[in-house]
Amino acid sequence: MAEKHAPPLEIERKFLIHMPRTEDLIAAGAHVFHIEQTYLVAPRGLSRRVRRLREGNDLRYFYTEKVRISPATAEEREREIDLLEYASLLGERDTARMTIEKTRYAIPCEDGHTAEVDVYEFWHDRATVEVELASEDEAFSLPPCLSVVREITADKRYKNAALAKELPCDPL
Repeated sequence: MAEKHAPPLEIERKFLIHMPRTEDLIAAGAHVFHIEQTYLVAPRGLSRRVRRLREGNDLRYFYTEKVRISPATAEEREREIDLLEYASLLGERDTARMTIEKTRYAIPCEDGHTAEVDVYEFWHDRATVEVELASEDEAFSLPPCLSVVREITADKRYKNAALAKELPCDPL
């Protein structure tokens, strides 16, 4: 009998931050990625997306499915795909959602984690940062160049799938 494997988990905490200075992110050792993320039609409770990721001149494509377990944890299945499959999957786009365009600055932290700062095309005063963890209560520290407004891990409005539909514009 084949062994059943638990689905891979993505555990992350997410924070709203004041718009950081690009120079500070680069000085902190950030790797820079440009991301276009398009959400696909999916049954309730499942999130499906395709992502085009550019780092320098390198282009890569990914397909991801997520099922939320808690505000900080989701079952996540992701695989790299080729351009042909990416283009085909775009035909399943959820037309009620816009494509999210963002620049991600992946900053290595002193404690071994990576802080992923997402700067979105639609905001000029704020950005987000998330840190992937091994457990929901794992300790971590964010780079000192970031100015945290508040934690938004449990605020569904700030999940990327929600941002693709409606932008929260509450004051900082």
